Amino acid sequence: MEIKFDLNESLYLRDPQNTDLGKKIIEFAIILIDELGFESFTFKKLAAKISSTEKSIYRYFENKHYLLLFLTSWYWEWVHFLIEINIKNVSSGQERLKIAIKYLVLATAENPMNKYINENLLHKLVIKEGGKAYHINEVDDENKAGMFHSYKVLVKVVADIIISIEPKFPYSDSLASNLFEMANNQIYFAEHLPRLTSLKSGKKMDDDLINMLCYFTDRLLKKEK
Repeated sequence: MEIKFDLNESLYLRDPQNTDLGKKIIEFAIILIDELGFESFTFKKLAAKISSTEKSIYRYFENKHYLLLFLTSWYWEWVHFLIEINIKNVSSGQERLKIAIKYLVLATAENPMNKYINENLLHKLVIKEGGKAYHINEVDDENKAGMFHSYKVLVKVVADIIISIEPKFPYSDSLASNLFEMANNQIYFAEHLPRLTSLKSGKKMDDDLINMLCYFTDRLLKKEK
């Protein structure tokens, strides 16, 4: 079934998930940002791609920054969804954490019913451009408006798993957020700045990354026992 996430209303003027035009805006925004990069992406180029007008896009998003925030928030909700459905019947904290790590790396899994979102391209977009959603001067105001709620909820889910493994571990939130940031950064480094990572770009990279993150968490949490 098609998945719709309830995202913070501050992200948009009109929820694009509710209309055919809105879905088209999301679909081709992902494609164009992947092709052009966020700096070169404009609503004018997007309007031409979807045979519409800039004005119609501005009815959904105040500017392209808010569109990027929407895309990254949808992505974090998607990762959250994948983790939750796969840990649902797993009681072991260690296994739950391994599953969480697996799906924060393998969030490229595509839902064929969500035809307007290519999760694989969206994953690539978040790796390359996601940090630009919150590394900005207005981050505090946007945080107060709840624009990073999806990411914070997801980090809390993983932090709670960490606490279930080792209740005395003092850095659960930091470890959880670093798992996500490290996963994306290490993929980016392997593909573009290979001297900054031990990973090698290629077919084994995802498996190697999962193993590396599990190695770090195993060692950190074992030290607390």
